[in-house]
This record gives sequence, C-alpha cells and structure tokens, in this order.
Amino acid sequence: MIVSLLTDYGRDDDFVGVCHGVIASIAPDARIIDLTHGIPRGDVRQGALVLRNTLPYMPTGVHVAVVDPQVGTERRAVAVRCHDGRLLVGPDNGVLSLAWGRARGVELAVDVTRSAHRLEPVSATFHGRDVFAPVAAQLAAGAELADAGQPLDPETLVRVELPEPRIDTDGTVTVHALAADRFGNVALSISHEALAGTGVTLGGEVEVTAGGEPHTATYAVTFADVRDGGLLVYEDAYRMLAIAINRGEARATLGIEPGDEVHLRAR
Repeated sequence: MIVSLLTDYGRDDDFVGVCHGVIASIAPDARIIDLTHGIPRGDVRQGALVLRNTLPYMPTGVHVAVVDPQVGTERRAVAVRCHDGRLLVGPDNGVLSLAWGRARGVELAVDVTRSAHRLEPVSATFHGRDVFAPVAAQLAAGAELADAGQPLDPETLVRVELPEPRIDTDGTVTVHALAADRFGNVALSISHEALAGTGVTLGGEVEVTAGGEPHTATYAVTFADVRDGGLLVYEDAYRMLAIAINRGEARATLGIEPGDEVHLRAR
C-alpha cells in the first residue's frame, strides 16, 4: 500500500526524512510518495487545496497531510476512511476536509491523538513523527482504523470553507485568488462551467480587475495562445480558472495574493 505525505516542513531540515524512517520501520513494504513539502508555513487552506487536487491521481492508500500551526494545543489528531476507500491522517484543522469531499465523504472517523500506535514519548512539537507517521504506517501495514483511536462523529470534524463566486447583474464575476504556484500563475475560486451566461467566452477578451486596477486578458486554452507578456485567463490542470502571463508572473505583475478579490468581466 502507498503512504503519501504532504507537509509544510520544507527540505532543509530532517523532518521529512525522519517521517520516512518511521513509516519504513513500521511498514517496510509500504511505498512512500512525497506529494509536496513546500506548502507555505501554517497555510492550512493551501494544504487542503493541494491534497484535494492531487488525491485523484494517487493510488488508493493512506494519505498524510501535516500543516499544523496548532501543534501541541488541544486540537485533535484524526484519521478517517472515505467512502472510496482512501484513508486520510492529519490534524483536525480542515487540512483533510476538501480531500474527503472529493473522495465521496467520510465513512468512519477516529481520534488518534492518544492512539496506541503513536511513538512514546510524544513530542509537543513534532506530531508528524510521533503521531501521524506511525498511525499511517500501521494502517498501511493492515491495522484496522477502528483500533487506531476513539470513534468520532464525522460532523464534528473541522472543515475548510472556500469562498463562493458572485455574479452581479451587470455580468461582473467576483472571485477570490485561492493559490499561486512557483510560476506566478494564480488559481481562482471558479470553474469554467460557472461562467455560463456571463458573456465570458473562450477566445474573447476579459477585463481582470485586481487591487482596483483593470487589465485586459484573453480567455485562452494555453499560454502560447497569447503573445509573450500577454495576460490570459485559462482553465488550469485541476479544472479551475486561473490567471497567468505568458513567460511572466501574474501574481507579481498584478499584485495578487491568495485571498484577494478579483473581478472578471467580458469586454
């Protein structure tokens, strides 16, 4: 079985390697897949988005997400089984919630904060090593989820709520920037299908307003559909709209940060 890891640990320290070692010691036959360790520090929503987007491309297995700014507090550590058979392990702060929504919801949830599978003594600041990695490894090795902790009502689990797009009577679409990648492309909180009736159509011009400044973009399929330096709106690899500049960085040029409002309108 695979164990996937998503964290905000980065690669400069020993945190990721130690988690690998814990998993390999308990479940030597498990295959470990590093989804990313580059989630911005403490950015639970970004971790939840990346886990949701990447989960469909992972084999069914155990998926660990550790973006945990409240480590050492009373927040719960949880493990859940989704209706599609996937197992998710991580802090109960919403980082797992978008993924279980994509995986048809939660079938069973348990509190693994004091799991019999955890390592002792438990560090107050490194639950990735002492709680999440050993619990995930035991599950990958065949342990029953029900034996990993105390049962929980799935309705009590913390969820990340994403902002909904708003379409005004004049056709202006108000969305939020959800994330930006290393190329400066900015993912938005709207899908192509949600643009129906707004006049924003493939190949047409779109007025993109960010920070009060309007910019003219083309609604295109891919970057090369516009000139070098040209602004485009496009459907990204995860079926959400995004803003980019061909051979440039939309985030820096337009001054857009995750959480900012962006307005789209057909021209």
